[in-house]
Amino acid sequence: MDKFFITTGRNTNASCIKKAELLAAQHNVPFIFRSDKSLQQLKAEQTYAVALLVKKTGLYIDTPNGTIFFHPNMAQLRIKKLLENKPDNMITAMDLRRGMSVLDCTLGFASDALVSAFICKTPVIGLESSSLLYAVITDGLQNFSSNIPNINEAARLIKPANLNHIDYLKKLPNKSIDIVYFDPMFRHPLMNSTNLQPLRCLADTAPVTSKSVHEACRIARHRVVLKENSKSHEFLRLGFKERIGSRYSSVHYGIIKIE
Repeated sequence: MDKFFITTGRNTNASCIKKAELLAAQHNVPFIFRSDKSLQQLKAEQTYAVALLVKKTGLYIDTPNGTIFFHPNMAQLRIKKLLENKPDNMITAMDLRRGMSVLDCTLGFASDALVSAFICKTPVIGLESSSLLYAVITDGLQNFSSNIPNINEAARLIKPANLNHIDYLKKLPNKSIDIVYFDPMFRHPLMNSTNLQPLRCLADTAPVTSKSVHEACRIARHRVVLKENSKSHEFLRLGFKERIGSRYSSVHYGIIKIE
């Protein structure tokens, strides 16, 4: 379980305080009234390295490696390209079409889930094992607003759940979801992904297991897809024999087609 406390920004209001108190009760963690103290003072007093801040502009996670907040930058860029009829490797790997169902086993910042929901126009289930990330992403998806056509509707179609994917997969019946998707923290991080460093100290860094892939293949109707570093050996280890991604791309998508 994530260890953290909840507080507000210094420039706060009654609405933020009430929201912070509700979140603290929901996650069974302390709510600390901010008063005039700096965040570093509060963290020292609470002996926690991580804090969840409720601000007027949304939820923020303060970690020793930086701040995390919800903003689907890359998803918006990818959706703009899709609107221009340009290809997206993840969507191609999924062979995703309108009306299909998607289970994203590693929700993270929800960028891939947002692109999936934009295409399929149906609810996308997103599993996130970190209660902190789950809180921030859930709040962000509910309150996000964009001027890109249909992206707001796509955000509301994502249904986050604070669960470990293997526990969820085991409970699903055979052939119950079209696409099962994995985007774990890469075994070998990309050197230019410095914006993901704060995430690495919170996210589940355990590798996807063969058991998880087996369960995914059991419940998938169409495909199981794995996103990984293009140089990763995870594709071979987990049985993803088919891949999509150019020789110059740092990211590839492994595919298991379900017969």
